[in-house]
Amino acid sequence: MLKEHLLKEVIDNVMILTLNRPESLNAFSPDMIASLTKAIKDVKQTPHIRAVIIKGAGRSFTAGGDVKSMGQASAGQLYDHVGRMNECILALDASEVPVIAAVHGFAAGAGFNLALACDLIVASDDSQFAMSFSQVGLISDGGGSYFLPKLVGPHLAKQLFFSAEPISGERLYQLGVINYLYPLNQVEEESLKLAVKLANGPTKAYGMMKKLVSHSFTATLDEILEQERITQTLMASTEDHLEGVAAFKEKRKPEFTGN
Repeated sequence: MLKEHLLKEVIDNVMILTLNRPESLNAFSPDMIASLTKAIKDVKQTPHIRAVIIKGAGRSFTAGGDVKSMGQASAGQLYDHVGRMNECILALDASEVPVIAAVHGFAAGAGFNLALACDLIVASDDSQFAMSFSQVGLISDGGGSYFLPKLVGPHLAKQLFFSAEPISGERLYQLGVINYLYPLNQVEEESLKLAVKLANGPTKAYGMMKKLVSHSFTATLDEILEQERITQTLMASTEDHLEGVAAFKEKRKPEFTGN
């Protein structure tokens, strides 16, 4: 029986997706990428799933592309492979529920970019991140050229791309790229706590927040203001908004249903 390269588990309305090639530091395989993309897309048809965690089995989050298989693919095969990775990144961006990357060990190359494509990053205090592409004469794929400059600025982004040197989780936390930093033995527990908290929140509002933040990188202020105006009007009719107002008036904690 072939080992599954992606494991799925559901706890308290949270889907936990585990990259499962620990013997290769969870380097991406075609099956892993396809399974991850499908799992993220399927959340849309699974209303009880209201948050997602992506983590790695074994010693690391993921080493990204499988260097052992590099140099063997034709130009067409490589083009298709990057296209499948792009589909995964776009699925994460389009997901209407919060997605958390729970990172320990190394997140390298496209693995770093997978974490950047998630909504929040929870990492261990000994984690290391690297844009390792230049070591093998490649450029960043998986959206790194989009995400990283926006988060750290063009000069530091180019330094990381050019040098391929690791940057610590501690430094990225200080830069605001990582949201939460914990000792290694607390990362899974704290990631799940955060995911459960988000899963109990106003899911539709979270989904709209994600879209507005994404659009803000290319939209004008006028356009964002109008999008906020339209979206707020839609949000005011949701059950979660009505529950939030009622809970505030009754001085109790709201019980959101994601509707």
